[in-house]
Amino acid sequence: MADQLYSLNDIVQMKKSHPCGENRWKIIRLGADIRIKCEGCGHSVLIPRRRFETKMKKVLVKHEEKQN
Repeated sequence: MADQLYSLNDIVQMKKSHPCGENRWKIIRLGADIRIKCEGCGHSVLIPRRRFETKMKKVLVKHEEKQN
């Protein structure tokens, strides 16, 4: 299995834009299904991981966790 290129709270670009015109999505849930939230209108979508991996174009902003 390949390493994941995305993680929770990352901002990703999908191949097709949302009907509101925005193409930036924030990953808000990871699991067998992935929930992403549109950065433009706030609409969230739950899609299967395999479908998400084929529809995702690239990671725009990596979320970095703070370490003490």
